[in-house]
Amino acid sequence: MKFAHVTINVKDLEESVKFYQEVVGLPLVNRFPAGPNMEIVFLGEGETLVELIHDAANPDITIGKDISIGFAVDSLNDMMDFVKDKGIEIESGPFEPNPNTRFFFVLDPNGLRVQFIEQK
Repeated sequence: MKFAHVTINVKDLEESVKFYQEVVGLPLVNRFPAGPNMEIVFLGEGETLVELIHDAANPDITIGKDISIGFAVDSLNDMMDFVKDKGIEIESGPFEPNPNTRFFFVLDPNGLRVQFIEQK
């Protein structure tokens, strides 16, 4: 068994696709309608993808405060500068729980905590 994807229900599909493409750097894999008021987008590289679902009939999206998704970066300092240049506020961090790991969090357009982590 392998981990295939994580699903995020989104308020605004275009804003969310833009965030995951332009900030996180995930390429678009597939985009398709899934019903009269629903559209699904898959983004990512490799085996694990991010699935965004927009359902116009269900505009109330609730993201749990105790969940996050994480993405590895080569340079945490460069990523912090990059998100600030994009006008995205750092939600928390940077943290350094040990000499080999540094990370910080931002919020995606839906309020989901997104972690950027550098492993030395």
